[in-house]
This record gives sequence, C-alpha cells and structure tokens, in this order.
Amino acid sequence: MAYGIIVLMRTIVSIDIGGTQLRAAAYIQDQREAIAHKRVKTKASEPDTFGRLVKLIEDIWPKTGKVDAIGVSIPGPVDPHSGIIMLTPNIKEWRDFPITAKLTGHFGVPAFLDNDANLAGLAEWKFGAGRGHHDVLYLTVSTGVGGGVIIKDRLLQGYHGLAAELGHTTIQAENGPLCGCGQYGHLESYSSGTGIERFVAEQLRAGRESVLNPEKKNSAHDISEAAKQGDALSIEAYQVAGKYLGIGVANFLHVFDPSIVIFGGGVSQSGPLLFDTFNESLKERVIHPRYLEGLVITRAELGDDSGLLGARALAELKLDS
Repeated sequence: MAYGIIVLMRTIVSIDIGGTQLRAAAYIQDQREAIAHKRVKTKASEPDTFGRLVKLIEDIWPKTGKVDAIGVSIPGPVDPHSGIIMLTPNIKEWRDFPITAKLTGHFGVPAFLDNDANLAGLAEWKFGAGRGHHDVLYLTVSTGVGGGVIIKDRLLQGYHGLAAELGHTTIQAENGPLCGCGQYGHLESYSSGTGIERFVAEQLRAGRESVLNPEKKNSAHDISEAAKQGDALSIEAYQVAGKYLGIGVANFLHVFDPSIVIFGGGVSQSGPLLFDTFNESLKERVIHPRYLEGLVITRAELGDDSGLLGARALAELKLDS
C-alpha cells in the first residue's frame, strides 16, 4: 500500500505601510504571486489606523484560515527586535507603537517588523536583482536615501535594530547642507531628490542662469528634464549628486564589501545623468581596485512590490531561524 506525503505549505501575510496607503497580501510558500492582495488609502487625519489595518488583513486572510506569520514593512525608525514603531511619517498616532504585539494578540500568529528600506533590500536579495548573491548592498535614492544590507544571507539589523541608515552617513561635517534629519552634510542632503532640488534652488537664488523658473519649486523630475535639454545648472546638480553618491558607496564598499550594489528609487532612474559621475567618483575613492573586481552595480527589479515581498521574506527568515 502506498502512502502519499502531505506537504504543508507555509502561508505569510505581508503588510506594506506607506505614507498614503496600506497594502496587504497573502503568499503561499514558493509562489511569487500573491493569492490575495488589497490596498486602502490612509491619511494622518483619519482615526484608528490600526483598526483599518486589521480590517484590511481580515479581507485578504486565506479562506483556509491558516497563516504562519505576518510581516510588516513601514517607513521611519523602528525597533525590529521588539516590534515597536518608533515614529512613522503621516501616522501621528503611531509613536512608540507596539504593532507586532498588537497583531499577534489579534490574529494569534507571530508578527515581524522592519523599515521599508531594509526590507526592500531583503526583497531584492531573495526575489529580485540580488538573487544568487550572499552579500548585498541596496540603496534607494528618492526623496531621501535609504539602505539595506545583507551579509552572508542575513539582514543586518544591529544591536538596537537601527543599522543601515546609509543615507545619514556624514560626507562633509563642516559646511555641509542641512539634512532632513537635522544634521549637516549627510549623503541624503547631497544625493537625494531633495538634495538635488536644494542645490538648484540655492544656485537660482544666487543668480545662476537656467531654463528653470526661479519663482517656483522645481522638482527633481523637472531638473532631470531640464538637464536632458542641455541646461547647465541642471546637469551640474546631478553631477554633484553623483559625485557624493560615489563617495558614499565607496565608504560602504570599504565597510561591507558586497558582491552587488542595487539601486532603487526614482532618482536612480536618471541613468547616465547621475551614474556617469557616480562611476568616476567611486573609482577615485575606493582604496584598492579589488573592491570593484566582479562587483555588480544594477537597478532594482521589484518596484512597488518590494515592501510586500520584503515583509514576506523577513517573516520566512524569522520562522526558519
């Protein structure tokens, strides 16, 4: 008589909490696509964000009723060890908020948390551009600069859970521009979309000629488009951003020695406008060319799904550890 082997497939519910929306998805082990997916818009002024999150999770909860864990991705500083959201943009009620304990209390399954940049890096390592690599450096270059680091197939979180705040590496302590965090001369203050916009605004106020309108707030996209038209100031803004991004990444290579650097975020899509200068700066700043041997520098693959897939990957890793 033959007996079949019953394989229990693991099910993960992933949560991606953004500034303007909540997303939830349910995944079955070894399947890339979600079996259920839903999103709702949220605003800071709306009360009981957690209640709406619970309703969203219930809406996509598998009909079998079986879920092994919940993973949560969220912007802002978090303590992944205790599952506490320290602070997050646009949801004022979530300060020092014990989200994993609340989710576990409500749904009766373990829940795990980390910030969105860390989990985007984790997602790219497991499902995207970083597949097959064991030491990965991920950088999102957008409104700000965020990072995630994988070392020997493990996400770097640090003692306090605050590791890999790569955008807040100090590039120029004296006379550096003000970063959004309140410190001066951070990588983010130079190479983010905000940094590019700041540079252009300062130059326009100083009387620089440009096709850009000095009377309006020019976005990084506006500046990119002007650069494509040959505007000298706009080209210089991206060159400055690329130069300091190269300095920052050289520092990260010296610390982490990854085999791949993955870039996500809108500013990273500007192509040669940013990366020609970046590549020159990186080569000038590494202390030995060996750091660049075999190094892959590429763009992220997962787009908007990186938060959900990162939360899934985190939950799967925690269950396996």
